Amino acid sequence: MTELGTRLKEARLTKGYSLDDLQEITKIQKRYLVGIEEGNYSIMPGSFYVRAFIKQYAEAVGLDADEILEEFKKELPNQPTEEVAQSISQSPTRRKLNTRSTNRLLETMPKIIVALFIVVIIAAIWFLFQQKVSDEPDQVEDDVSQVEYEQTPVKPVENDETKPEDTDAANEDAAEETPEEDVVEDEEPEVTQTLSAGQVQGETTTYELSGAEQLSIRVEVTGQTWVGVRNATGDEQVQDRVYNAGEVVEHDSTANGYARIRLGNSNNAKVFVNGEQIQYAQTITTQNIIITLQQEQ
Repeated sequence: MTELGTRLKEARLTKGYSLDDLQEITKIQKRYLVGIEEGNYSIMPGSFYVRAFIKQYAEAVGLDADEILEEFKKELPNQPTEEVAQSISQSPTRRKLNTRSTNRLLETMPKIIVALFIVVIIAAIWFLFQQKVSDEPDQVEDDVSQVEYEQTPVKPVENDETKPEDTDAANEDAAEETPEEDVVEDEEPEVTQTLSAGQVQGETTTYELSGAEQLSIRVEVTGQTWVGVRNATGDEQVQDRVYNAGEVVEHDSTANGYARIRLGNSNNAKVFVNGEQIQYAQTITTQNIIITLQQEQ
């Protein structure tokens, strides 16, 4: 194994990646990754790919790719002139393909414009028709309302027998029937959960959760990172693997009262407990987060 291969392998193990994980991240075949770590560049499809694969490998494990290539350039095979010439010669072909695509787009553009124009005309006709239909009921309603207003109002017949005393009695009865305002009872304050500051031991931080009846774990991934969730006996609760940006890992650990979260790159993951984000007690890249649910006495 070369010094470059040793350096890259140590960085991979520090990240917690296996060769299968690295193959999924870089999309480089596993046998080429093994060849890079062992310094066996003869299996590569060409010397041009040696540098490209090493650069991808270094970036995936958090190393400066340009610095690695410069530091170990003596170990790397020289790039033949033929391969450079071949890569340059491919550029005109790509330009021709791009030119053909542009010409096809220009040819179809008039057809697209005509189709859009027809659609706009149909939409305008439909809109005018709907307006005409909606206006007719309004006219009918106006005619009916005018007829109703022309009717002679009927005056109420006054009853001489109505006495002021009867009116006062009715008002008193109405006052007695007015319901009293409901008494608003004071609501008991909601009990909020409390998460301890975290006890650090090596790369593991232990938090105690109190004031809560459940332990719901949620990990939001913002970049490629290893995520694993296990219980107190070490059983896997969700699939341990490398997750990509945008993926979410969730698990209800209430029954266990315990959750151990393994992060390969904590900078690319946010951990939430019952919807509340945990503030990491350590700034290290690879770390373990343990949450224990404290039962109420």
